[in-house]
Amino acid sequence: MTGIRLTAPAPGWSIDADVVVVGSGVAGLTTALRCAAAGLATVVVTKARLDAGSTRWAQGGIAAALGEGDTPEQHLDDTLVAGAGLCDEAAVRTLVTEGPGAVRRLMETGARFDTAEDGSVQLTREGGHHRRRIVHAGGDATGAEVSRALVEAVRAAALHTVENALVLDLLTDADGRTAGVTLHVMGEGQHDGVGAVRAPAVVLATGGMGQVFSATTNPSVSTGDGVALALRAGAEVSDLEFVQFHPTVLFLGAGSEGQQPLVSEAVRGEGAHLVDADGTRFMLGQHELAELAPRDIVAKGITRRMLETGAEHMYLDARHFGAEMWEHRFPTILAACRAHGIDPVTEPIPVAPAAHYASGGVRTDLRGRTTVPGLYACGETACTGVQGANRLASNSLLEGLVFAERIAADIVASRPRAGEPVEETRTAAPLLAPETRTAIQRAMTRGAGVLRSGESLAAAAAELEELHHGARPAPGAGGAKPAVPGVEAWEATNLLLVSRVLVAAARLREETRGCHWREDRPERDDAHWRRHLVVRLDSAGGLAVDRTDTEAFGPVDASGTADRAATSTTHPTPEEP
Repeated sequence: MTGIRLTAPAPGWSIDADVVVVGSGVAGLTTALRCAAAGLATVVVTKARLDAGSTRWAQGGIAAALGEGDTPEQHLDDTLVAGAGLCDEAAVRTLVTEGPGAVRRLMETGARFDTAEDGSVQLTREGGHHRRRIVHAGGDATGAEVSRALVEAVRAAALHTVENALVLDLLTDADGRTAGVTLHVMGEGQHDGVGAVRAPAVVLATGGMGQVFSATTNPSVSTGDGVALALRAGAEVSDLEFVQFHPTVLFLGAGSEGQQPLVSEAVRGEGAHLVDADGTRFMLGQHELAELAPRDIVAKGITRRMLETGAEHMYLDARHFGAEMWEHRFPTILAACRAHGIDPVTEPIPVAPAAHYASGGVRTDLRGRTTVPGLYACGETACTGVQGANRLASNSLLEGLVFAERIAADIVASRPRAGEPVEETRTAAPLLAPETRTAIQRAMTRGAGVLRSGESLAAAAAELEELHHGARPAPGAGGAKPAVPGVEAWEATNLLLVSRVLVAAARLREETRGCHWREDRPERDDAHWRRHLVVRLDSAGGLAVDRTDTEAFGPVDASGTADRAATSTTHPTPEEP
């Protein structure tokens, strides 16, 4: 443990369980269903409603080698190329070999994917894939269907669920093992206020942290809560500098902030073209796959063209699809565009990159175990080594499925047992005022967005450190007063912590690789940087950064510490002397 926790009241109620799963997306609910099926008392805690996480927003689909002539080896090759030299090959091989079976089991759970006339599952293609291997549902509503099926299964199994609950911190026993979590339930119900779920196994599946940026495809609940909790608990995180900016997000204006509508990669997979204001297909000649290059390459291509022409956005032209294809294949995107006054049937769609997916997260092994005994992480919250420096399209839902099953199997096999949670002795960190959230987002967007430099990152770091070290008062008519515990203050405090880690890692990584684009270091440097940055909090809340010796992650040993092949080099954080 780091000796730091969120400022919060003591728990006023508790639930006992064998395992608590925090999050209700594909990763969390799959883990919960598998644990419950094995007879474990399982509690699901989720920040909003069961169906309100990031999974439901996924449009494209799930990648798996299910088509004729396709193989896991080909899927592996595409994933490694997209990951720009930083994928852990063992993790990727696990993903692609176990993926087809995991998708079939999801179908057995009740997920209904689009099928062809002969009854076979329809497959489409997305960026970075050399074959059609993306299963989809409702045309462009795959996440919504996956969420529906899993939520119905959870309710049918009568799992204990706690909705509208923000997780706060990890509980541990006298030996430092996981003993549960504290959480705050918003609103009245069976439980309300701050409480605890006591369990010897905790699975963090809280989704991403897209809300660190002003404009993102992520829902408002994606504030990095799981990563922040893990850091305070003493876990290692890795690869946070690799934030994927989706190339084609509906452009709503230069000052638009908050969750932005996504225009799925599958639209390009079906033949849409990226063009500038003159109608020029600027991705031709930049990559063999043109518009279907991996996302980092397309996002860079769009950003470069915007800089060259002084434009605020580019266009995605799919007018040649015709009305029938738009209405049947992409009804969700069509409706979103029309709601904003754009008709893709008759005009190109204005698009620009926006924050979309965290390739990094809480470092785990192939069984989802973190460096804290009894604490697991899965889905976008985790860093398994699968995504590398840039995620391949539609691998995210697959990763959630595959590693959720592996986590459940490990918990069932090990049946972890913990003692009583020890009395909380950690220092309560001062909370940020809720208004600070906007300041964090704007600092991150200016300094750590699609295009970064040493100068921009230094400026972002200075702004974040001023917030971190300052008194952080909330403005009031009667003078400044400290922020009081509450959901908005806890979220802002979590956002600041994960932002500090992201910027520290991005400043140290002096190269361009995958979705980390340094204009002052434009080349990829395998000799020095084909390795991972691993960050943890020290006892005073400072950032300790290690660097691995290779692109592979070492195992997590039984004591919950990283066991790397060779000693890593420790780097001071850039903001420290």
